Amino acid sequence: MSFAEFLVSTVAPHTCVGCGREGRLLCADCAGDLRPAVGRCYRCHRVADSGKTCAGCSAQTGLARVRPLVLYERNAKDLVWRLKFERARAGAAEIGRLLAPLLVDEYGQSSAAILAHVPTATSRVRRRGYDQAALIVKTLARESGLPYASLLLRAGQQRQVGGSREKRRAQIKDAFRVRNPQKIQGAHIILVDDVITTGATLEAATATLKAAGAKKVEAIVFAQA
Repeated sequence: MSFAEFLVSTVAPHTCVGCGREGRLLCADCAGDLRPAVGRCYRCHRVADSGKTCAGCSAQTGLARVRPLVLYERNAKDLVWRLKFERARAGAAEIGRLLAPLLVDEYGQSSAAILAHVPTATSRVRRRGYDQAALIVKTLARESGLPYASLLLRAGQQRQVGGSREKRRAQIKDAFRVRNPQKIQGAHIILVDDVITTGATLEAATATLKAAGAKKVEAIVFAQA
């Protein structure tokens, strides 16, 4: 990203993805129109309280639950698109602020849980000039009061493109490495990402963290595809 592009993406006035009103990427009225995601097991899609991984799927993954906020459609989809493909960095702050109440309502501001983002493929970071998940988690940490730590590194250029969960798991296998291992040992970690499709990326990140000694890993994501 050039310096001129950075300035435009940072300081230029934004228009709402829903109504076109100038000022924010998602105005309060249009944010109120986002459809909440259904709490369900992310693997088999059975309805489950607070997105907990069901007993049948727990044997296949170390990911305790995934809590999506909204459905990946209309305004939510447009907001993520602007953030990821049109360099609208302000979208990360909008998403972080929307996610914060989920954490505050459950954990308050005294939890021992640690927030950690799921690193984006390095090729995409270079093209965008930023990692959108890292921007989201920083706002989320400020708004929720929970601590944030960078616990994972992305190894190589692996990206997921379409296909079944099995194909996507193969694409993302061995994609992560740990950093700050002393913070992982025995920790309760909440992974943060923008969208969940099959959950293969979250599973791969979880497997890396659990192998490094994490006690519990769950995830909070903005949109459920």
